[in-house]
Formats: sequence, structure tokens, C-alpha cells
Amino acid sequence: MKPEDLKPPYAKEERRIFIHDRVWFLPNDRLPPPNEFVFPGWEHPDIFGNNHPVCIEYCSGNGAWIAGKAQANPHLNWVAVERKFDRVRKIWSKIKNLDLPNLFIICGEAHQATRTYFPECSAHDVYINFPDPWPKARHAKNRLIQAEFAQQLWRILQEGRSLTFVTDDPPYSEWLIEVMTAHKGFSSSYPSPYYTTDESCYGTSYFDQLWRSKGRTIRYHKFQKSC
Repeated sequence: MKPEDLKPPYAKEERRIFIHDRVWFLPNDRLPPPNEFVFPGWEHPDIFGNNHPVCIEYCSGNGAWIAGKAQANPHLNWVAVERKFDRVRKIWSKIKNLDLPNLFIICGEAHQATRTYFPECSAHDVYINFPDPWPKARHAKNRLIQAEFAQQLWRILQEGRSLTFVTDDPPYSEWLIEVMTAHKGFSSSYPSPYYTTDESCYGTSYFDQLWRSKGRTIRYHKFQKSC
């Protein structure tokens, strides 16, 4: 299957929240009235159809990292959260071509999806790989990592499970550390400076390969839900 084979299930002017063919379409500007859409649960047949542990990756890009994880870990369910439809199409084609029934896509904005729909203590582990760093100071408010989002991650994670954050951008790394160490419900798995540059078995992606080819150092952070 080619990425172009995935077509939106409705016309642009009729956008709505809809689950179709391994993709949950969640338009960024479309919050439903009460009772119009109810999240059926990860175990619903339209999503995974089982109660295996659920791992979530935000900022999935073209899906190389999460598809590799889904292949290597068929006993786990994997959720790719990506707002750009062109990238969602690439992830979807990997689901089809690699036969990955344990991989599901959310086409929508990460914070909105998490805050509105993800059940409490439903995530086994969470991964955020190479999010947009929004490097200008006046744009920092647009970064995915904010205190409110950290609280949502704490809410959906199961106790003792963890958030892993990967970036090539030192200022974003420092921003993340500030936000996460200020949250009393998380503790770093790494001592100060709260990251490592050596995770040889982590897996790779388009952005991982791109930034390494440009000589950048990749920082891995891991914060565990502690209470």
C-alpha cells in the first residue's frame, strides 16, 4: 500500500471526529458537543481489540521508530500521535505493508487528544521523539512540553511507568528538565544533568538519522511516575 491510498473519510468542510481503518481522525479545531463522540477504549475492536499494555509515541513523524517497535514487540499495543496528515499516511502504509495490528494512529494535536480522551492510568509507557523545539523565545509557548501537558502525562501513565523524551536541541532539553523536575509526581531515571547520550538499543527514525548526519548530539531523558 502507498501512503496516497489513505483517503480522508469525509470532505474537508465535513470534518468530524472519526475512527476509520486504523486511524483516529481528530481535527484540531473540532471539539464535539457532549455525547457526540465517546472514546470507546483501547480494547475496542476498532482500535486494538485486546487489553495488552498501551505505549504512546507523540510526534511520530513518518513512523519509522514506532513501526520498528511494533514489529519487535507484538505483545504491546502502540499508538502513534501525529498531527500532519502527510505523515499519518506514511505511518498507515507501514501498518498495512508490515502487517502491524498492534499499531494505531491518531491524526490530531497531542495535548487535545490526551486531555480530552485518554483514560487515567491507561498508558504503559510514553515516548516523545524529536518534537519541534520552537527555538525562538517568543514561540516557546508553542512547545509540546508545558507544565499542563506534564500533568496530563502523569495522569495517563500507570504508576512506576515512564516518559522518554529525545531531542537534539540543548535548549529544549533544558526546558524539559526544568518542567519535569518541577513536577512532584516524576523522578528522573538519570542523575544530574538528567539525560544520557548513549542509548544504543533505543531505535532510530528519520530525524534521528538526519541530526546525527549533521553532527548533532542526541539527548535521551527518562522520567518515571513516582507517585
